[in-house]
Amino acid sequence: MTPRRRIHPPMLEPAVIDRRRLLLATLLLPAALRAQGSGSVGLVLMHGKQDRALGLLAPLARTIGGHGVRVEGPAMPWAASRDYDVDYPTALDEIESAVARLRAAGATRVAVGGQSFGANAALAFAGSGRKVDAVLAIAPGHVPDRWRDHPRIGASVERARAMVAAGQGDTRAGFDDLNQGQTRTVRTTARIYLSYFDPDGLGSMPKSAASIPAPLPLLWIIGRNDRLAASGPAYAFDKAPRHPKSQYGEVSGGHLDTVDIGRDEIVRWTLDALA
Repeated sequence: MTPRRRIHPPMLEPAVIDRRRLLLATLLLPAALRAQGSGSVGLVLMHGKQDRALGLLAPLARTIGGHGVRVEGPAMPWAASRDYDVDYPTALDEIESAVARLRAAGATRVAVGGQSFGANAALAFAGSGRKVDAVLAIAPGHVPDRWRDHPRIGASVERARAMVAAGQGDTRAGFDDLNQGQTRTVRTTARIYLSYFDPDGLGSMPKSAASIPAPLPLLWIIGRNDRLAASGPAYAFDKAPRHPKSQYGEVSGGHLDTVDIGRDEIVRWTLDALA
């Protein structure tokens, strides 16, 4: 099992890290990486559930963009404005289109990453065998493989299965969604819902990690107070093919502030992984 690595010592509180961020970002990056600024590397950043394009990732996008990385931040189907309007395979097609735009703009190496559901999608994209050069899983979320026995999610999944089996897969209905312990009802088709919530489908991060066809750099960064942190690297990170640049790291804080607290480490790792 990969040992856990605490990226920031626990005595450094988030406020202290914030005051040092600009200095750290400048001093700790190797000079060759700071100088690359050529736009030859790209990053697709995907927001979390019920967020918007970039959303919580906007500060990270600005910081890493300042180092010459081209960034695409599409609004994904789990955005508040879309609410599961297309299925998960189509979402992967949308990610592939964003990757293609970066390559057309001159990026020769492209990473995919995201926060929460966006991290889930980055792993699903890599696990599908589509071409990508690195994966960033930031505060990964959406865990249908762990919701098999959840009374509301489990019931919704079974109802969606029954509708698909009865030829009603494209019928819209109300199904339950779960976001960091908060349950809500979404209206979408049974087929679309099942594509995201099937515990053995594309939403399973352990399955996606294990399906990555060849070793590639994988960053898994999570807050120590995140619901998923207790599962450690054994949950999904260790299931991916091992690459020498892969890294599992923990920061202080929880699900929503991992992007901010870990920003400098994310930038350093991405530039190194794509160098």
